[in-house]
Order: sequence, then C-alpha cells, then structure tokens
Amino acid sequence: MAIVKPFKAVRATRDKVALVSSKSYEAYTIDQLTAKLAFNPYTFLHVINPGYKYHKKEITGEQRFKLVHNRYLEFKEDGYLKEDETPGFYIYEKTSSSNSYCGIIAATSVNDYHNNVIKKHESTLHKRELLFEDYLKNTGFNAEPVLLTYPDNNSIEAIIEKYKINRPEYEFTSTDKDLHKLWVINKEEDIKTIIQAFETVNTLYIADGHHRSTSSCMLAQNIAKQNSEHTGDEPYNFFMSYLLPESQLCIYEFNRFIKDLNGLTSEEFLIELDTIFKIENKGQELYLPKEKHHFNMYLDGNFYSLALRKSAYEYDNALSDLDAHILFKTVLKPILGIENIRNSSKIIYSQNKSGGLELKTKVDEGLFKVSFGMRHTTIEEIKNIVDSNLIMPPKTTYIEPKLRSALTIYEI
Repeated sequence: MAIVKPFKAVRATRDKVALVSSKSYEAYTIDQLTAKLAFNPYTFLHVINPGYKYHKKEITGEQRFKLVHNRYLEFKEDGYLKEDETPGFYIYEKTSSSNSYCGIIAATSVNDYHNNVIKKHESTLHKRELLFEDYLKNTGFNAEPVLLTYPDNNSIEAIIEKYKINRPEYEFTSTDKDLHKLWVINKEEDIKTIIQAFETVNTLYIADGHHRSTSSCMLAQNIAKQNSEHTGDEPYNFFMSYLLPESQLCIYEFNRFIKDLNGLTSEEFLIELDTIFKIENKGQELYLPKEKHHFNMYLDGNFYSLALRKSAYEYDNALSDLDAHILFKTVLKPILGIENIRNSSKIIYSQNKSGGLELKTKVDEGLFKVSFGMRHTTIEEIKNIVDSNLIMPPKTTYIEPKLRSALTIYEI
C-alpha cells in the first residue's frame, strides 16, 4: 500500500512561472548558466547559484547552502514565489516533439522507502547522500521531485483526465520547445480518491532521483531523533515525487566507449569475442539490436553484430539476464580488463538518443578504439531485478522525463 499525501506547494505566480522554473542546475553548461543568470532576474538558478549576486563563483558547503536559503527567502519576499493556501496534488504534463508525459506531483512517505514499498534499482554514493542531506537541512526545501513509476491505474487516470478538461493553472513553452502544463487538485473528494487509488498500489519504483530520496530519508531519521514530539506527520517524513504510469516512461540505453583493447590487436580481440558471440561484420551498415542478448559494436571502421552464444553463458538470476551485465561479464572485465565500470578511466558512457551514430563518430575521431551498444532495458526487466532485491549496474538506463526545477517546491 503506497502512501501519497497532498501538500502546500510553494510555486511561482502564473505570470512568472516560465521565467522562474528551469532545467536542473546540472543540465546547463557554464556559458548557458552565465547567460541565464545575466539576463533573467527571475530564474530559480539565482537561488541555486547564490554566489552570482556577489560575483563569487566558488562558494561551497554549508556557506553556499545558507546563501541558497537566503536567496529562496528573497524570492518569497519579493512575491516571485507563493505558498498555496490549501494542500493539494498537482497534475503535471510535459509534451516534447516526440513524447508526452502526464502524472501527479505528491508527497511520498519515507516509511514507504524504509519498508520497501518504494524500491530503488541503483546504488547510491554515500558522499553524495550526505551532501544532499546537508543541503536539505540548511535550505529547508526541495525544488526537484523524485521520479516514481507505478502500474497504470484506471482510477488515477480518470482523475487526471477530469482535470485536464479545465484550463491549466500553468501553460507555457520553454526554450527547448517543450510544452508544460500544471493543474491543481484541491477538491477534498478528488484528493481522497487519489489517496485511496494509491493505497491499491503495492510498489512504487524509483525511476530517477535515487540520491534525493535516500538523502530525504536520512534527514527524516535524524530530525525525528531530535524531535521529542515526533508524530510521523511532519513534512520531513515525506519527500516530493512525480508519480508517472509505467507506460509513459521512456527508457534509453547507454553506449559504451572503450579507449583501448587491453594490449590485443583487433584480430586477437575478434577471436576472443568469437568464443562468446556469433559475429557478423556489417561493414558501414548501422546495425541496431532489436533482441535481448544481441549487441552492436564499432571497430576499425566497421559495424558488427554480436549475438550471445547460449552455450557460452549461464543465467542464474534476473541480473544475469540483463544485457549490460552480460557485456560486462563476458567482454569488458575478462577481455578488456575493466574491473570497475563505475570508476575506470578506460570507459565512458553516453545515452543513446542519436540512433547509434555516436558509436561510429567518437571512434572515427580517434577518441576511442571500440564502442558497444545494446537494446534498451525494459521496465519489466528493471522491476524483475528490483523485486529480486538486486541492483542494476551503473549507466544501464537513461530515463525520461527529466523534470523542471522549482515548478513546485516542497518545504521540509
């Protein structure tokens, strides 16, 4: 049974939302960030990058977080941001040239995270967990929701469709040509229907935002220990999430680019691969795998298809059936000598949204010796691994939608 809770969002006024909300801070290049800060006085990036006000580029740690809190208070005092008068849920729809997503922004429970109702598929770095916990503690808010997914639910969809008939509270197009709409659900009967509908959902899966959810739970535990009047209903017991039906998630694969062949010639490398895969030289034909356990490779100006030989590999759990894991176990580690796929300097990753052409261009430019691609991971594969209490390898999935910052803000 998943717990969702309405909350009083702090958000931009209707006339300024297109200027206030932004992409995630990390999505901007230095030049893009500088331009945004220089020409848009309303962008929430001024809150996240408080040193700009003092012409200081390097402000770190607790000092930066306190300045973030100060800039946030200024945005509220200046009327750019206002808190809703009553708790509600928020329907958010994002439409790009290729996809449309529509889900509900809500407060989700840290207890559900601890009780494995909210499940993760990635490992997190403890250093980043501590950093973001410290950020939340000092700033007192979170402006980017965790992306959670759930099995498609007719009751939830009916509520969403009911509200979409009406004029949205927000409707604007961002400079990347995405259309954004937001509706506020604050009618008591509709709030009750949504709460009851999610009570029938057994599991919520984290699609994006593993560090944010883990850090929120760590902060909640620490605050609760210090609060002698802790009830479990305080805002710190919840974190803001965007809940999206499984059918609407877009999952892309990551390509792998390797700098050398670990001392092997190209011929020797192909001979090693032949033991594990059925290999076909495709020449200049761009080959894109359509089946599980099939891979594409680019080496010395040629594309290759690699089909795993059934006799060359043993499956013993859901993780062992995952293509990214198979490539690591059969090629990257034993042949190319890559022991740690998270930290090795011999490999980089890039999400495959270019149709596979990047596999060729980066190798032809001389940056890498060989590249590998694979079929994208499905939501069913992710759920099978998570439900088996296993963790997926790093850089296995690139999941969309990527959410805007400061569309709704959750105060802790």
